[in-house]
Amino acid sequence: MAKRSKKTQKSQTKLRELVIVAFAEDLDQAKDYETLLKNNYIPAIINEQNDESTNTKCFAVMVPEDFLDEAHVVIESQDAYDDFYDTALENKDDVDLDNDFFESDL
Repeated sequence: MAKRSKKTQKSQTKLRELVIVAFAEDLDQAKDYETLLKNNYIPAIINEQNDESTNTKCFAVMVPEDFLDEAHVVIESQDAYDDFYDTALENKDDVDLDNDFFESDL
């Protein structure tokens, strides 16, 4: 029976302990998630995966299983924050600053 090297065993053990916290459509988004998690003291890696059903690549952001719940909260909070500002910027065009609303009757 052939022995596995310790390095191979360690990398396989680490990979098994990691779980997917999010999928990203492109590498930039995956790197943003990775940076966000690392800034919140959550170890993260990016794993490129092939989606055989659509024949495209996607990027899995992975964290140790012990950090999974915290990582979900961090990512969901950031997504909600981004959505808020995206909506605010979209609605900015709806405001007419030339109307009489801002004029004072003083």
